[in-house]
Amino acid sequence: MFKKLVLSVLAVTLVAGVLLGSNAMSYLTTSCERVTQTVEDSVPLEFQIDRARKMVRDLEPEVRRSMHVIAKEEVEVEQLDKRISASEQSAEKSKSEIMQLQSDLQTGKSVFRYAGREYSSSEVKQDLAQRFARFKTSDATMASLRDMRDARQRNLDAARQKLAAMMSSQRQLLVEVENLEAKLKLVEVAQASSDLQLDDSQLARAKGLMADIRARLDVAAKLADADTNFHDEIPLDGPAPEDITEQVAEYFSAPVETEIAVASYSEE
Repeated sequence: MFKKLVLSVLAVTLVAGVLLGSNAMSYLTTSCERVTQTVEDSVPLEFQIDRARKMVRDLEPEVRRSMHVIAKEEVEVEQLDKRISASEQSAEKSKSEIMQLQSDLQTGKSVFRYAGREYSSSEVKQDLAQRFARFKTSDATMASLRDMRDARQRNLDAARQKLAAMMSSQRQLLVEVENLEAKLKLVEVAQASSDLQLDDSQLARAKGLMADIRARLDVAAKLADADTNFHDEIPLDGPAPEDITEQVAEYFSAPVETEIAVASYSEE
């Protein structure tokens, strides 16, 4: 069965290679990328955000491990500092004793007395040579310790900076995850608002009814006004003119015409 499956895959690959030629691999990789992208796009955003939050929180063990390594290295550097400090104090004492022996030998004496005992000049020279050899060895060792301490201190400083950057990035990523979650909530609210269908037919019917009532009330008001102002009897008095100029002209029109007629008759 497995042999048949392998042969089938080889046959499909061979056919694809014959049909597509040198572009077969390009088609294959492009298809794989599109399938992968389609699968990723189909994953819900809530799941992706939870996945991102988990990935950020999974950085915590690495941060703890780095803090432990840094703390251990800090202890090692502190011990080196103490060792170098003790070596420097011992070197200062050895140097002082060497300089004392050298000064004594330069006096040219044949016998020297130290701590209640006498030593010949050859014994002092031999002791000075041994002290000087040990001092040079100790001085070289101390130089190596300083170099080691400085190198480890530089590594420690770099590790501290890396840890600080990692912790800062972790906090920033957590903030960004919370921001993405808030944006997702806003999108969900917007989608829910757009999907919400309100039935405003009842509102339209209520508005129509109110318009009909208003129109009927207007008609009823006009009919009531017409009933009040309507009379079956013939009106005897005409309406008085409302314009003051018309009233004045009407009042003075007759006398003026009479005077003019009299004046005309006298002249004749």
